[in-house]
Amino acid sequence: MFERSYVQTVANRLQEPRTLIQIIMGPRQTGKSTSAAQVLSHLDLPSVEYSFDRPRDRNLAKLEEVWSHARRTASHSGSTILLLDELQNIPQWSSGVKSLWDEDTRQNRDVRVLITGSSALMLKSRLAESLMGRFEVTYSTHWDLWECMQAFDYTLDDFLYFGGYPGAAPRRTDETRWFDYLTNSIIEPTLNKDALELEPIRKPALLRALFELGAAFSGQEISYRKLLGQLDDRGNTETMAHYLELLSEAGLLSGLKKFSPRLLETKTSSPRMLVHDTSLMVAASGEDRSALLGNPDRYGHLVESAIGAYLLARSRKEHFDLFWWRDGSAEVDFVIRKGRRRTALEVKSGRPKRTKGLGAFVNRYPGTYGLIIDSAEFPVEDFLLGKVPLFQ
Repeated sequence: MFERSYVQTVANRLQEPRTLIQIIMGPRQTGKSTSAAQVLSHLDLPSVEYSFDRPRDRNLAKLEEVWSHARRTASHSGSTILLLDELQNIPQWSSGVKSLWDEDTRQNRDVRVLITGSSALMLKSRLAESLMGRFEVTYSTHWDLWECMQAFDYTLDDFLYFGGYPGAAPRRTDETRWFDYLTNSIIEPTLNKDALELEPIRKPALLRALFELGAAFSGQEISYRKLLGQLDDRGNTETMAHYLELLSEAGLLSGLKKFSPRLLETKTSSPRMLVHDTSLMVAASGEDRSALLGNPDRYGHLVESAIGAYLLARSRKEHFDLFWWRDGSAEVDFVIRKGRRRTALEVKSGRPKRTKGLGAFVNRYPGTYGLIIDSAEFPVEDFLLGKVPLFQ
């Protein structure tokens, strides 16, 4: 079974003396539980594992019972690993973990804790506030091109169309079955459960329509007013912006802000829609593989979305900011910023496309590193395989 690179990293951290809780979190169906099991296989320590996926177990009493089992194991062996899977299903789980972890610290018990769960719902519980200074997070992002090539023998076009959900890969020979999996195991549960549990949603139909339209327009700028004009529901721009933030937290769709040194202009700019995985754009479009990959314009937006999703995933792990930019007819697909370093990226994606926007941006913001993706020097595949440095 293919093993993601972060598995060994987490295993190494759990082999260190007990200092921090290890948390693996990310969107649905990105392999968090499988990776956690692989982590345990690397460790020569006894373990106690429990998944809180059954409704009757979603309470702090069950958490305390499982933790007590781990404590008994540690008392006989000296130390143990406690794996708590899908822990976000317990209301106020972080306060319960804090209490139990601190008690072990005071009693000098060597119970090393590994937690997995949905990033959206774990963040909802105010994770950082409840467990401040007690945890270390590893993000389970959507799978990238290299992982899909190694695990599923994908080509670049396979990856652009089928995306980076590992559970969907075995179903790709039957597109109807693949689409049903994507819809029933990822999109619907995320919209109907994860997003709605983040906070009360007054207009769930508007949230769904925003996702479907935004995913179909991934890689393109679209104003909130234009969105409202195309959606068959009443709302306002503030509601739309807020719902887009919820979709981003749930791992489906983000709205990139326009780059500007003026903070207010960045906050009020029209967003550039960006799916977190290109399969979501495919599902929203309703087009089959030959129609989508054979249309140069649609294929171009698919490539741009793949580049954007790749940058979005790396920005989470490597802590840089991601934007887009436009001034009149001059436009840049992506701008990334980390500290004082800044890179502007233009994606040609096989279409006739002017690159004057890149030159305009570099002239306006001296010191910017410019990249043209899908050029002879920087092919799309090389970029998505991580062979192109993002910063100079």
